Amino acid sequence: MEDSNIDQRSDAAWGVAPISVTQLNAMARRLIEQRLPVLWVAGEISNFTRAPSGHCYFSLKDDRAQVRCVMFRHRLQYIDWPLTNGMQVEVRAAPSLYEARGEFQINVEFMRRAGLGVLFERFEKLKTKLEAEGLFAQERKQPLPRFPRRIGIITSPAAAALRDVLTTLQRRLPAVPIVIYPTPVQGEGAAQRIVAALQTAGARAECDVLIVCRGGGSIEDLWAFNEEIVARALGACTLPVICGIGHETDFSIADFVADARAPTPTGAAQLATPDRVELQRHLRALYRQGKRALRQRIERDMQRIDYLGRRVVHPGERVGHQQSHLQHLAARLARCAAHHLDQRTFRIRSLARRIAGATTDIGALEAHRQRLAQRLVAADRRAIERGAAQVSRLAAHLSALNPKLVLERGYAIVATVDGAIVRDSAQLAAGDAVQLTLAQGGAAATITDTRD
Repeated sequence: MEDSNIDQRSDAAWGVAPISVTQLNAMARRLIEQRLPVLWVAGEISNFTRAPSGHCYFSLKDDRAQVRCVMFRHRLQYIDWPLTNGMQVEVRAAPSLYEARGEFQINVEFMRRAGLGVLFERFEKLKTKLEAEGLFAQERKQPLPRFPRRIGIITSPAAAALRDVLTTLQRRLPAVPIVIYPTPVQGEGAAQRIVAALQTAGARAECDVLIVCRGGGSIEDLWAFNEEIVARALGACTLPVICGIGHETDFSIADFVADARAPTPTGAAQLATPDRVELQRHLRALYRQGKRALRQRIERDMQRIDYLGRRVVHPGERVGHQQSHLQHLAARLARCAAHHLDQRTFRIRSLARRIAGATTDIGALEAHRQRLAQRLVAADRRAIERGAAQVSRLAAHLSALNPKLVLERGYAIVATVDGAIVRDSAQLAAGDAVQLTLAQGGAAATITDTRD
């Protein structure tokens, strides 16, 4: 009691105020998170629980210690295998402190099965290498036959996957023969045996498609299908290959190289064969369609036969129709001939009347001729008289216009030596020679003077 009182008096003398548990845990959490990096931790899962929220809580332990772990729901979506107690795992986690309880814990960001890190590294390295070589390229993959005549299966005879494949093939297409190339699919030497089976199937060429299958398992169990020799044997195989290895979430190098990848062995059998039920349904649909088309064709032909039957006439009936038609034509011809004859007769009679009316009366024509001759003589006389009178008038006019008559009255016509008639004194000058035309004869003169 005395020591306790001394300590309390010392703290009070130092002036140090106490902190709360919450503050202490917060300080410890910050210190841990700042000083300790994200680590890979290996151990065994124990006390595993999954909360209704989807978060998982468990302990990770080894022979000497354990640590509390929490893995939140959004991190669990990257885990494609179930978590159980006793499982050896490796986790990438961030050390922290759960303040509410003051418990040290690690927050798990990623988890893998213990010992798988090296295998995953080998897997990714080989995958990158083969992908760079073009072994995964889609254009090099062979198409699967739609109706295979024989199917080969490469797997272990004792594998449950073989029973699943055979059951599916029997259900979907039982008539197709099956060839099994037995080979171990896991363990020591499995990869070499798988390669030998692929080479044997390719050399025999007795199948149209190959199924390489096995059931699910750990990555170690499936590792034979991640070997490079198996991948290259699949790429070199001359037959189309379907890989159905493990579960839907399992991927192997063989899946990327194969011509087709199925999520399960059963899925591989479904890819290799058409569905018998679907084929039967399709065939029934085609049968119904063909039957309906045939019935429609028969009905069309029957209708056409009925139509042609209505057009077909008995020869006797046809002859009777022809005779009736000939009689009708003969009657029409007789009527036309009679009508034509009547028209010709009427025309002949009309012409006869016109000819009879056009007969010449010689006496009347002669009297008419004499009258016309008399009229012609009288007309000629009157024309001659009118012409003579016209000529007399024109002669009188000409006589009045005759320059000689003017000259007879003492006038003369003056012309220059070149024959131009002088009408104006301005045309002459003193000394010009002129010609004078008189009523009787002419004379030459010289101009001595001109006057306006």
